[in-house]
Parts: sequence; structure tokens; C-alpha cells
Amino acid sequence: MPILNFSGNTFIAYIDINGFKILMKNRDKAISTLQHFYRCGFNIIDGQLSQENKIEGFFISDCAVLFVRDNNCANLIALKKLLDVIESLNKKMLEIDIMLTNSICYGYFSYEGKLEISGTEKNQIFGDAYVEAFLDNEAGNPRIKPGECRILIKNIPQELNYTLSLNNEFSRIRKNGKHYYYFWMVNSNEEIEDFIKRYNDSYNLQFRGMLEALKGRS
Repeated sequence: MPILNFSGNTFIAYIDINGFKILMKNRDKAISTLQHFYRCGFNIIDGQLSQENKIEGFFISDCAVLFVRDNNCANLIALKKLLDVIESLNKKMLEIDIMLTNSICYGYFSYEGKLEISGTEKNQIFGDAYVEAFLDNEAGNPRIKPGECRILIKNIPQELNYTLSLNNEFSRIRKNGKHYYYFWMVNSNEEIEDFIKRYNDSYNLQFRGMLEALKGRS
């Protein structure tokens, strides 16, 4: 079913396949990855049981753009529904050893369906929220890491910002700088610190390996 036109304030997520440029060197692997990405995304979005705060989206190459179809969605329930979809998609991609990066922003977003002329088809996508989610994923500071899901704080309505700052067990959310980070890969807040340590250790091991290789060459 095509996406109906939308215009208003909402949550929007920009999701990217990590390392896809490298994957493209192996044509078969790249194609199978995209097929899995699209299929899982469609099944998760199509399988929503409730039409309230419905998550919709579209896929372009190695990216997905998801949004809440409700311009009165500045609440934890709507945000959690978007996070649930993102969590499911990340876990499905891990089944084939693929990691995603996930940036979320709240603000104005507009989508207009196909405008067609001979030989050309155009979908109009614009709005501050889309631009900021894209820029955060592509060139945000700090640079987003594989598997991370984060929410830009600056445009979140005050009441919701306060709710998120309470850091309850239900949310699995931690504030860090100008972002809230959603730890979809753990089951409770109590597991977050251990995950962060193990994740950072994996980065340290990677750079230690590089250092040893360089020393060996010298």
C-alpha cells in the first residue's frame, strides 16, 4: 500500500546499513543484504497490530526513513512504538551479521507521494526533522557508532524531555550530551553499564590489533 501524504510535527528516524560501501564490493552479498533489509522492514511495519501512532516508512538503497503518522505524537507511547520497530529491525539484521545506525529527531516533516511525468517519478520529502536526522547519522558529533540508536534532544517537547530524563527501567534510555541513547540490545537499565563496557572493549581491541600490526611492519 502506498504511503499517503503527511505534513506535521512528528518523530522521524533515519536508519543506515553500516559499512555498505564495503559490502558493495561483493555484489551478491550486497544484494542479499538489501533484500533482507527491505523484507524485514516491510514485515515489521506491516505487522503492526494497532493503527494508533502507526509507524510508516520507505527504503532507499541502504537507508530507511521511518516516521510516526500522527502529528500529535509528542508522547512516550508514540516514541516507544517507533523504538520498538527500530529494535526489531536491528535484531533482524543481526541475524545476517549486519549492523545499523539509527538517528531520531522530532520536528516538522512532510512527505508527498509520486509526481509523475514521462520517464520520471518523484517523491517530495522535506522538513527540518528529516534533515537533522540524516545529518546526525551521517556527520553528527560524536560520530554515531555501529548499532547505536540515538535521539536528538534539542527539539523534543519539554514535557516528553522531562519524562525521558527520569531514566526509568521501562525506557532503556540514557542521556549523554545532546542525545538520548536507546539501548535496544539489553533487557533492562541494569544491563546497560555492562554492555557499554563490553562494547568499548571491542573498540579498544580493534585499535590494539591495528597498533600491533603497525609495530610488526616497522
